Amino acid sequence: MSNERRIRNLALTGFMGSGKSSVGHAVAKRLGFEFLDTDHLIERRAGLSIPEIFDRPGEAAFRELEREVVEELATRERIVISTGGGVGANPGLLASLKTHALVIWLWASPETIWERVRRQTHRPLLYVGDPESRIRELLAQREPLYRQADVLLNAEVRQTAEVADQVVHQFRLFTQFEADE
Repeated sequence: MSNERRIRNLALTGFMGSGKSSVGHAVAKRLGFEFLDTDHLIERRAGLSIPEIFDRPGEAAFRELEREVVEELATRERIVISTGGGVGANPGLLASLKTHALVIWLWASPETIWERVRRQTHRPLLYVGDPESRIRELLAQREPLYRQADVLLNAEVRQTAEVADQVVHQFRLFTQFEADE
């Protein structure tokens, strides 16, 4: 990988339930970019849902598919990428994203995340006895890498439209700065 960055995409990272998909759709519409969700791309490629991938071939197989998808996105332009929660916590994948995308971490507290995902059934990492504790544990593990994103945005209490406006603003600032250099 080259040390040079040419930002032509935008990637949203953060924990499950932080708003990456809903914000990503809104941002893509505002910028006139295509929206891509890495989890959906993985499901299409595998022909299985995320829980089925975790259940059958296992988490290691899922992570390998995730790596392949993220690396392939480096060849694309004018896309908004909603990453799976583990992408931003993987140093190699984060580095790959940063070669072509402005990476924005959408942050929310463990309590807010739990409120947002508690009724969802497609979160295999939360198939445990105490999912709220699992969220805290995973966030603690992933936070140091999430913090390496280019921008941190608090998505805790803001409406989707407000967070999307902030993401677009940051993207325009960064790409304008890059063009001025």
